Amino acid sequence: MRYSKAVLLLALTAVCAAPRVLAQERDSVSTEVQNDSAPKLTRKRAELLVPRVALKPVKSMIPGQSSPLDTIDTSNPRIKLVLYDDNTWKYVKDGELIKNDSTFTSCWDSGKANPYHTGFSDLPDRVSIWLVDSTSQFCVPYQTKIYSRFGVRRGRRHQGVDLPLKTGEEVRAAFDGKVRISSYMKGYGNLVVIRHENGLETFYGHLSKRLVEVNQWVHAGEVVGLGGSTGRSTGPHLHFETRYQGYAFDPAWIADFEKGTLRSGVFTLKKKYLSARSNYVPESEDEEEDILIAEKEEREEEARLAAEEAAKRYHTIRSGDTLGALAVKYGTSVRQICAWNGIKATTTLRIGRKLRVK
Repeated sequence: MRYSKAVLLLALTAVCAAPRVLAQERDSVSTEVQNDSAPKLTRKRAELLVPRVALKPVKSMIPGQSSPLDTIDTSNPRIKLVLYDDNTWKYVKDGELIKNDSTFTSCWDSGKANPYHTGFSDLPDRVSIWLVDSTSQFCVPYQTKIYSRFGVRRGRRHQGVDLPLKTGEEVRAAFDGKVRISSYMKGYGNLVVIRHENGLETFYGHLSKRLVEVNQWVHAGEVVGLGGSTGRSTGPHLHFETRYQGYAFDPAWIADFEKGTLRSGVFTLKKKYLSARSNYVPESEDEEEDILIAEKEEREEEARLAAEEAAKRYHTIRSGDTLGALAVKYGTSVRQICAWNGIKATTTLRIGRKLRVK
């Protein structure tokens, strides 16, 4: 059903009943409608913005052929309200303002697939990554069934997933971002790499043609290239990768390519997912619940071990010390001290040696 811009903006006002951000009061602006008696809207009412987490799978967003008619500023200078000629609207981020953030300048190299110098031990054990919100959309790069998955393939690590397509078919950006690489690269053939606000990078390889340039800002759903079979390829397909700090992980953790949806708006990336063999995806809500329970138990065990480590006490052997005297002093037993330190009750205690006593 199609609505006038005024009706759409009124609906937006009703939905955003508890806005987080309110613009300062501005002059009323008229909205062009067929009914002359329709009420006027103030920009204050049109600038309500309430980002919210996508708790359910997020459908792929394929842009239509409509053209923008007008752009309205909001209280956030990085976000604009765009009105289209098909009587629709949406919030859009201003790429010109965002693309100069440190995310898009640090470790920025258009000639290297991995410009980072992050050691594996320096990575966090887990990090929560916002994939979409009310102004950041998702588009499946190419909707189809995966025919070659992430992991070890013929003895070599396969860094992404392969999505079959025909040469010349459109490949779209998964999220908003800035193009870091648009060039021919060994193995990948024609490659486009996009860095996103959340720090992730997405790779689009084996393209027959690249349609974007380095440093260009692109929106989710924008065509970045055409499918092909360039580089190390045995036939037309899209090689798609997701990377964090230069480390690849299975894109199927975040998206269902056959259905064309994100699994959730927020993704918790664990260090173990960066292993070449970590390509498991829950197939049911029950399995997901089991994983969440296991993760909780894992965190509790980690906390217990950390508390135990913090409670440990050590004693440096001095002249005259005996295991019996130490056991009495620290409220434990000779047997326990021996077990903690891998010694026997008859072991000679050397001066200066440290023994765990608690």
